[in-house]
Amino acid sequence: MKALLNTTRRGAIAMTFGAAASLALAGSAMAEVSFEGKTIEWIIPFSAGGGSDTWARFNAPLLGKYLPGEPTVVVVNEPGGGSTKGTNLFAARAKPDGLTILGTSGSTQFPYLLGDPRVRYEYADWEIVMASPTGGVAYTSPSTGVTSPEEIAKLAGQKLVYASQGATSLDLVPLLGFELMGLDVQHVFGFKGRGDGRLAFERGETNIDYQTSSAYIKNVQPLVDAGTAVPLFSWGVLDENGNLMRDPTFPDLPHFGEAYEMVTGKAPEGPGYDAYFAFFTAGFPAQKMVFLPKGTPQEIVDAYQAAVEAMKADPEYQENKEAVLGTYEQVTGQAAQALFEKGTQITPELRKQVVDMLATDYGVKLGTDD
Repeated sequence: MKALLNTTRRGAIAMTFGAAASLALAGSAMAEVSFEGKTIEWIIPFSAGGGSDTWARFNAPLLGKYLPGEPTVVVVNEPGGGSTKGTNLFAARAKPDGLTILGTSGSTQFPYLLGDPRVRYEYADWEIVMASPTGGVAYTSPSTGVTSPEEIAKLAGQKLVYASQGATSLDLVPLLGFELMGLDVQHVFGFKGRGDGRLAFERGETNIDYQTSSAYIKNVQPLVDAGTAVPLFSWGVLDENGNLMRDPTFPDLPHFGEAYEMVTGKAPEGPGYDAYFAFFTAGFPAQKMVFLPKGTPQEIVDAYQAAVEAMKADPEYQENKEAVLGTYEQVTGQAAQALFEKGTQITPELRKQVVDMLATDYGVKLGTDD
């Protein structure tokens, strides 16, 4: 294996046919494409230590192992602008030669969905390689007096502080969720990534936070084990009918709807919940995606998708995936395309509702640094 990480950047028959198809695709693609001796840059538009960075650094070595020619895959962190900076750079500079890929998150989708003028990228231009649904867990400090998820109602009336990347980032989901619950949360904008937000929590500068599943498993579970963080709820997952369910990665934690009912005494409903649910759907069931730039030849796209499928069958991937990423299945092909479409579309009415709320309640004007 020549893949390298730069310290700075699911019936047997079906499985058999699936594997055969993947190998056939891989053989065809590999006959036409080779990255031997090349370095591939995987742009992550967030700082190191957050969920996207953890996700990319887990996948990168194995992706490099199965791309034709076994290239070196380097994770490149390009934070700033709620992830718009690094994404804009990719859109402007990446060549369609397979040597640059982009990892996006809900924090990249949200400015696009909201019409943020900082966005200089168009999702419809790109070729999707892989989509990675994920989840997330909200947690608090024991200084709030909360010792278990069942005591979340104790947060009502307390002054809470949250370190946010910005109101148009993936942190829009907790912003909408906490407000819907009626919690008094001060959102401190300007943090470059969820990893930075976690560090602020560890320093005692904030007392409520959330991390995506990969970062929570790696970086927050040790805090919970040490008694310095208390899990509250997961955002949950959607079943095939679009109903909110408990996240199987965190089956003992209530999902957001259950937590809302613990705090308010009623089930969530109404326009505020509709807005929250729309951005939750875009931000988590369709959260992380890998793209190649506009104009990338189909044989290169095919080579990448074949490499992902081969990677997922690797014993090292199978052994470690759940511990790092949770139970979520990374997908390619039509499944990835469906998640891509779900994650990059929203009705104009819900867009206006959220944009107006941000301006009125938080003084957030799109195009600023939040």
